[in-house]
Formats: sequence, structure tokens, C-alpha cells
Amino acid sequence: MDCIKLHILSPEGTLAEVMAEAVTLPGAAGPFMVLKDHAPLLSALEKGKIVWRSEGQENSLEIKEGFVEVGHNEIKACVEA
Repeated sequence: MDCIKLHILSPEGTLAEVMAEAVTLPGAAGPFMVLKDHAPLLSALEKGKIVWRSEGQENSLEIKEGFVEVGHNEIKACVEA
């Protein structure tokens, strides 16, 4: 399966750690989707939802703000939820 590892971290601890087929993030310049083999990037995150699809199910987490790093089929989001 074509998956990427998603880590969502906050000052309180780990909020999610899953393998996902697709992840949509609320970027500062607008929402964007990350799939397997996405180009590396760093982005600020704004208030909104991180939405991911894992094993055919859609999940989401409301955030206030944060930052995300994408690279090597891994997403690390540091957020305030």
C-alpha cells in the first residue's frame, strides 16, 4: 500500500501516529494535500483541520496553528490543538 507516516505532536504529547494514504493540512497559503513521494517541504499551519485517510477511513483533528515538515514519506506536524 502507498502510505506515509503521519506524526502529529503538541506540547502535551503525541496526538496521532498513523500510516496514512493521504493527508490534507491547513497551510498558511491555503490547504494542501500530501501523498506518498511528496517533495520535501516546510510550512506554517493555520487554524483548521488536519484530515487523513487511513485504512479507508477518514479522520481529522482541529488545530489552532503549527508547523509541518514533509520528507522521506514522513509528515511531522507540531501543532497547538
